[in-house]
Amino acid sequence: MSDKKYVTVTLVKSTIGRLPAHRACVSGLGLRKMHQTKTVLDTPENRGMINKVSYLLKVEDA
Repeated sequence: MSDKKYVTVTLVKSTIGRLPAHRACVSGLGLRKMHQTKTVLDTPENRGMINKVSYLLKVEDA
C-alpha cells in the first residue's frame, strides 16, 4: 500500500428494517454479512457513507 489512507469498517448491527438508502450505503462499502470487515480507501465519498450509517459500523484506521 502506498501513501493512500485506508479505513477498516465492520458491520456490527443488522440492516434488516433499515432505510433503503442506509442499506445501499452498507452495500456500497462492500459489506454483506454481520461482523464482516472490509478495508476501504479514506475518500470523501466513503466517509460520507460511513457517517450516514455510523450507528451500524465499527470504524478503525487501517
